Amino acid sequence: MLCRITLFFAILHTMTFSVTILGCGAAIPLTHRNPTAHIVNVHEKLFLFDCAEGTQVQIRRNHIRLQKIGHIFISHLHGDHYFGLMGLITSLHLLGREKELHVYAHARLEDIINLHLDSSQTILRYPLIFHAIDPDKEEMILDDKTLTVSSIPLNHNFPTNGFLIREKRAKPNIRKDFLVDKKLTNSDYRRIKDGKDYEDENGVIYRNDDITTPPKPSRAYAYCTDTAYFENIIPIIKGVDLLYHEATFTKDKAADAAAKFHSTANEAATIAKKAEVKKLLIGHYSARYKDLTELLSEAQEVFQDTILGVDGLTVEI
Repeated sequence: MLCRITLFFAILHTMTFSVTILGCGAAIPLTHRNPTAHIVNVHEKLFLFDCAEGTQVQIRRNHIRLQKIGHIFISHLHGDHYFGLMGLITSLHLLGREKELHVYAHARLEDIINLHLDSSQTILRYPLIFHAIDPDKEEMILDDKTLTVSSIPLNHNFPTNGFLIREKRAKPNIRKDFLVDKKLTNSDYRRIKDGKDYEDENGVIYRNDDITTPPKPSRAYAYCTDTAYFENIIPIIKGVDLLYHEATFTKDKAADAAAKFHSTANEAATIAKKAEVKKLLIGHYSARYKDLTELLSEAQEVFQDTILGVDGLTVEI
């Protein structure tokens, strides 16, 4: 019984939800700053958001297992967000992958992938399943046992989506003190976690509210890259635990930002404040900024709980 209880609570404490920055730069790769790619770990399932050139090198550099990536989400078809995808797809093939890989992106990317595979006469060892995204819709594009992923239409000079990954609400936790000396079957565990009362072998009934504690609130991460200031996203990302929002320029370059449909650090922070998010992570910095301090300071003037996204950073949610 003790082993069962220990295992039960060990599982509760492995519910990881983290974001690792593989690239925080915009457009051009630099020696110290890769273009955009994020790994999101939810309960040890790995999701890749964008895949700039060099991404698979960054995956290895950060000791992330390539084969654990099951779903890849591409925000748009500017090269600094997907030029690493074909290399990654091919590497998985060469490494002998057999389990399916899901790619979510705008429809034209499927043609690009097929052109590369046909031109190189590559027949993948594994199923590659493509899911076309409508860039003009907010819609759920993935729904599994533990989480959902929805698309977020953004305001760029090209069809672009952000993504919202949200943990599903967990079931109640069974109290440790209740489990002592109880002979619960697997069926008992399931019934209690489904909200049912428990009756022991002597006919004593324990109310569910007395033997469980509420689960931790579900967590959410919003990924919003390559967009001008766009308040339409506020109701979608309202109250998320972590918002990634591009901050390509400082506010003295606001005219450049508007012309290129990008955001300033000040604008990213304003969105975070209005959306009442818990924490803001900024990135997608123009190569002109060698020192990122000014971008961070500008954002923190508006939204204090802002952090810089830098290559190799992992943020636990």
